[in-house]
Order: sequence, then C-alpha cells, then structure tokens
Amino acid sequence: MSETETGVVTAPRPLLLEDGRPAVAAWSLDPGMLHLNHGSFGAVPLVAQERQNALRAEMERAPVVWFPRLPARMAATRGAVARHLGVEARDLALVPNASAGASVVHAALAAQPGGDIVVTDHGYGAVTMGAQRLARRWGRRVRTARVPLAADADQAYRAVMAEVDDGVALVVLDQITSATARGLPVERVGAELARRGVALLVDGAHAPGLLAAPLDGLVCDAWVGNLHKWGCAPRGTAALVARGPLREHLYPLIDSWAADEPFPDRFDQQGTLDATGPLAAPAALDFVEATWGWDTARRYMDELADYGARVVGAAFAGSAGPVERAEVGMPVPGMRLVRLPDGLGTSRLAADALRDRATAELAAETAFTSFDGVGYLRLSAHVYNTPADYERFAESCVPVVHAWARRARAGS
Repeated sequence: MSETETGVVTAPRPLLLEDGRPAVAAWSLDPGMLHLNHGSFGAVPLVAQERQNALRAEMERAPVVWFPRLPARMAATRGAVARHLGVEARDLALVPNASAGASVVHAALAAQPGGDIVVTDHGYGAVTMGAQRLARRWGRRVRTARVPLAADADQAYRAVMAEVDDGVALVVLDQITSATARGLPVERVGAELARRGVALLVDGAHAPGLLAAPLDGLVCDAWVGNLHKWGCAPRGTAALVARGPLREHLYPLIDSWAADEPFPDRFDQQGTLDATGPLAAPAALDFVEATWGWDTARRYMDELADYGARVVGAAFAGSAGPVERAEVGMPVPGMRLVRLPDGLGTSRLAADALRDRATAELAAETAFTSFDGVGYLRLSAHVYNTPADYERFAESCVPVVHAWARRARAGS
C-alpha cells in the first residue's frame, strides 16, 4: 500500500513485472492515452500478441498442413481454457465471443408451447436482441424483469422470478452486468429454474479472469464467457459451457466437416476461420498467472477499482456541486460505477457519444453507460492500471466533463 489516501481507501501499490518495470510495459498500449476501460475490449499482452503472430506465420507458411492439424490443437486449447475456468474440457466449446455463444444456444432451442423468454433491464444489448429474435421466431414475447440498480441478491431474485411462470421457456441472465457493473443471483435463479424445468442461459461475458471459478455452484443449461476481456486473450476468443441435455443440440454457427462430431469437438473445425486468437489465449492466461498469480491480480484490480471510484467520485462532487454515489447492489470485483452529472449519458446512444468524445478530446479510453435514464462512468481496472491513472483523470478530465454537463443542461 502507498501513502496516498482518499477517505478510508488507500491506493494499492502498483504491480510490477519480474524485472521491476511497470506492469504496463508488458502491453503495447498507447502511453499518450488513459486506458480506463479494460472491460469493453480488453487489452492483449505482448506475449500473447507474439504467440498469435507466430501461429499466423506458421499457418501462412503451409496452410495445407495447418488446417488438417487444427482440430487437435483446438482441443488442446480447450483443455487449457477449461482448467482456467475450473470445468471439464468435454463441456467447453470455443466460440468467437459471448454473443456468438448466445446465438448458438438460441439456434438450438426448439419452440415450446407458451414459450416466452425472460431477460432483465440490465441485459447486454446484443444478447437481448438475440432473445427478441428467437421470441419472434417462436411467435412469443420477451418479458423484461426490472431489477433496481441497488437491489440486493434477494430483491434481484424476486424481481427475476416474478416474471417466471408456466408460460416461460427460457431465462437469459447476466452473471456480471455490462452497463451497470453488478452481479445477479444466477446460482439461486438457476437452482429454481432447474426445479421448474425452465432453461437458463447465463451471460458470463465479464466473468473469466474476474471471477476465480465462475461456474462453481451454478446450474444452467448453457454459460458463455469472453476470454478477451479480463483474461486478456486475443479478441475472438470465448467459451461456451454446456453440461446438460441441451449440449447435444448445440452446433457452430458455421457448418463444417466436423458437424457430425459430438459436442464440443464439432466446434474445433469451422472452415477456414483464423483460429490463431483462441490458440494464443493460454499464453495470456499463463502470463498473468506466472507473473503475479490470478488471485493477486484479481485482488489488485478490485482494490484499484475501489480507489479509482473514490478518487473520481470525489472529483465530481468537488468540481461543481454534489454527485450522488452510485449505489450498486451485488457489487463485483474490478468494476465500479460513478454517477455522472445531470444531463450526461441519459441514453445508450448519448453514453456512446461521450465515450467517443472522451477519446478525441481527453485522450482517455473510458466507458460511459446509461441505466434507467441516468448516466454513469464505468471504471474497470486491470493489472496495467495504477492509482495515478485515476488521479490524472480526476484532475484533468473531470472538470471538462462537468463543463460538458453544464452546456448540456443549458441546451448548447
């Protein structure tokens, strides 16, 4: 711990590489930018970039050698990813991202009488859109469970289950919500849905790397999680885990020569897709484990996100009047919400516009989100971040954001 304090929160000591350099030296991130939004697209360490580049060079040297041998290499990669997640390799398929995994599940589900679908108002837009398309295909409707941002586990459980009756065939539930950086009681909901015979798809996009064992104690028909976020794998790398009867009906979105193989083997060969990203994923996972250990990394990310939220929140409060603290029920590691001044981020499109403006005018990669008409700054920390990143944002960027808010309220 350092001597820098904000309230009762002490800044964690920045993580270093084995040779004493700052952790960020292991990445190729632009030093002229503030990188405070790992949770959206991740960041790939150099060791994994180099591994992927070497694999791609190998593929291009002899494609006719590469592709016939690819299924065996993908199977070995599945084993490494499964060990990281604490699941069996026979239950895990590799897919391009969590949304693609959700699409695989939606495509596998057969229409059922009274087959409505339940989502929440915290759901990730692309996954919810997939559920809506499935409902149209079934000729049914999507029901949205309203979960207040500050709802605790019991309140969130009741809100979800209030929408579940005999007319529901599927529930889609986030393990960690994207826009609101909170958890949902997937274990408790899953147990009850299993008792009722209702299918559950868990969107665990943010869980790999952020949670030590995201599937422990979880009963669901399918779970999807991105490796390119907290796991720092090359993009296009995600896991689809299925342990029940539905698994035999899960097929890749692209039919290829492995289509007749059992799950998950049939996902190991999909035409001529570039699979170097998934194959390089273990290099990223192993790098974090070998350098700091994932437990240490997770603890640091959580302490740093907490510190960052206090520093940035205090800056907003002191810059131009009070800004209410974002009260989040079921908080999660490594991510925090800071409420924006009134007038900013009141819709998803407005929040996205703030993100783009921040990169252009503040040289800051940030996540602005919106929930229930209120705008938030979502902070997500990784090992390459330091307390100084958040102090710099608080000092240099918060006053500008407040100026944006004043102009927005004035209608200019």
